[in-house]
Amino acid sequence: MLNRLKSVEGSLFGVIIALGIVLSLTTDSFLTVQNMFDLLNNQAVNIIFAVGLVVVLVSGGIDISFSITASVVQYVAVSLVLSLGGGNWVIGFAFAMATGLMLGLVNAFLIHKFRIVSIIVTIGTFNLFFGLLMYFTRGRSIYDIPDWLYYRIPVFEFASATLYLPIVVAAVLAFVTWFFMTKIGFGRMIIGFGSDPEAARRSGVNIAFIQAFAYGWLGLCAGIGGLMQAHIVQEVVPNALYGRELDILAAVVLGGAVLGGGRGTVIGAILGVMLLAVVQNGLNLLGITPFAFKAIVGLIILMAITATNIDRLLPKRAAHVKG
Repeated sequence: MLNRLKSVEGSLFGVIIALGIVLSLTTDSFLTVQNMFDLLNNQAVNIIFAVGLVVVLVSGGIDISFSITASVVQYVAVSLVLSLGGGNWVIGFAFAMATGLMLGLVNAFLIHKFRIVSIIVTIGTFNLFFGLLMYFTRGRSIYDIPDWLYYRIPVFEFASATLYLPIVVAAVLAFVTWFFMTKIGFGRMIIGFGSDPEAARRSGVNIAFIQAFAYGWLGLCAGIGGLMQAHIVQEVVPNALYGRELDILAAVVLGGAVLGGGRGTVIGAILGVMLLAVVQNGLNLLGITPFAFKAIVGLIILMAITATNIDRLLPKRAAHVKG
């Protein structure tokens, strides 16, 4: 499995390099420092979402409500800090993380307590959270956000191009996720549960805790991503992240995760995000309709579902032939 995942990551990296070469030869602005930095800055929130989602997918679940969780969190967090007189980064992160974690645990509770398929639960919470958000906010945006959230924070400058705070936050979350998924036993428990839930139950694994952690971690990442989204666009728009969940899902499965659980890496998820970002950026630079990108995302999801089903059917066919 390890060799297979490494080959997936290596293949993705090779495809990104190949696309980069093609686009650098066919466009004038792709291979520039400004464009490379813009790619990283623009994908920071997507990377944050992806490193949270990969934990859920590896555990054998699926969550499509995280983009709406992020939308709810940014509205709640900004409203709370404004009610407290403006707050600061520490308070903003605390509110965002706590609210996102709580909404993620709602998904985990429903999935575990009532034994409902995860995609059904998250479709329900997707619509519930979004409906409540639009009802209470009336779809109004928040333009008067605190100064600490409004002004961008540069962290690295080179050749008149700048990387900003969100990409550093994404890198920290990616490292933390990579560390607990690969360097401690709990990460292996998550992988084991995703690979064979029944065997995990028999071995005494605390299923409720694993599901709470997986969905709670994604909720926490979504909360931070929502705060970073408000920081990037310098306002809070209730439906700004609506529809992004499928792009992130496609990126993570492109990075080696499977919808059946047990497989997936943080590095693969990040490479999947960056590959789709390069494709989208290339289409824009070449003047190709953005609907082509949506078609590519849909194709990736269909291929992932097909590959998962084939993987499940092959052992049965082999056994049938042998019999």
